Parts: sequence; structure tokens; C-alpha cells
Amino acid sequence: MNFKGAPDPPETIVPYLREALLKWGRENLRDFPWRRTRDPYRVLLSEMLLQRTRAAQAVPVYEELIRRYPSVFELSRAEPDGLERILAPLGLRWRIPLIREMAGQVVERHGGRIPADRKQLLSLPGVGDYAASAVLSFAFNFPEPVLDANTVRLTGRLFGIEVTESSRRSRGLRELVAGLVDREHPRLFNYAFLDVASTICRPGKPVCGACPVAEICYHYAEAKKRDSGREAAGD
Repeated sequence: MNFKGAPDPPETIVPYLREALLKWGRENLRDFPWRRTRDPYRVLLSEMLLQRTRAAQAVPVYEELIRRYPSVFELSRAEPDGLERILAPLGLRWRIPLIREMAGQVVERHGGRIPADRKQLLSLPGVGDYAASAVLSFAFNFPEPVLDANTVRLTGRLFGIEVTESSRRSRGLRELVAGLVDREHPRLFNYAFLDVASTICRPGKPVCGACPVAEICYHYAEAKKRDSGREAAGD
């Protein structure tokens, strides 16, 4: 990992980062139906729907699935044709058998309870690293790092780390983000981290003026230097 460093060493900015994101999150989080529950079944189902799918597209499908299959037991008995009809608007037909198989294995191997264990979650069909972390954080409130393309980009900009598409699988980056997660309010912290990364720290033009952690951000500090240099040169 090519670590250039934020304006202050990581260990000194973590308390500020946590406080700033929690404060921002209490007032600005996006609202989705799966964020209004801590039911592990509903959280896991939402994460499987959100794979390669925009949240706005997933909302009506999620709500219909929950209405038709309110528990993992009903989902495990779902007819494939019924599931296909509900999931059709999302495309990606490969999800259909995985969702049903996931439910079946949860019933058969875990008595209908979504496991609160990373290894056991990863053993379920269709559940990868991100979905497992999301369930542990959003359903069980564990201090689990949640890494996707957006949070990887935000982390890279914060600390001056060169990141790529594969960086989310980097052990070093995962350990860094794990150290940032607030221990008392991990669920709120991770939702805020995700939303700032997605809506403010955009790929092309980040909205640094609206970012709650801009003052400790390497990317923002460098941008200010460049702007000052251009002003001094009369550009």
C-alpha cells in the first residue's frame, strides 16, 4: 500500500473522524427500508439484492419479497417461478437460485437463524465478503469494516493511498478501515461512511465543501495547495 499520509497521523485523526461521521450520520443518512430494521434476515436479503444493483431499483423488489416471504422459512419454501417473477425487474437471473439456496441452508444448518459469524456467513450461497460484513455491522452492530468501491475511494483520498478496483480485497486496507470504525456505534458509523463515500466523495468531482471529514483529508489538503499555487501564479 502506497501510504502518503493525511494532514495528521492516522492515530491522531481517528477520534475526529469518528465524531464527525457520527454527527453527520445522525442528520444526513439516506433512508432505505432495510435500514429501518436490524433483522438479520432482512439485512442479508437486501445485501443480496443490492449486488450490482442500484438501491432505488432494489426497494420495490425488497418490499415485495418481505411481504411474500416475511421470514427465511417462507423464503426457503418459495416456488422458483414466484421468486423469478419478483426478481425479474433486477435482471441478473443468477441471483434467483442463490437466494433460495441461501434460505434453505439457513433453515437446515442454522435452525432458521442468520449466523452472527463471518465464516458461517461466507459459507452461505451468494454471500461474499461485503455482504458478510454488512450483516455483521448492520444487523448485529459489530465493529466490522465495510469495504466497497466507494469506501475504498474515500479511504484512499483520506490517507493519500493509491487504490484500485482490487484494493477492497487488500488485508492492509481492511485493517486500516477496521481501525477507523467506531466501537460504540459501528452501525451508524458504517452507514455514514458509506453515504459520505457515495454521495459526497464522488469518483469524478468530490463535493469537498460538504464533506464532514474534509479537514483531515489528504486529497482535500492537496487540492487546496494546488488552488493556492494557481492563485499565486495568477491563473
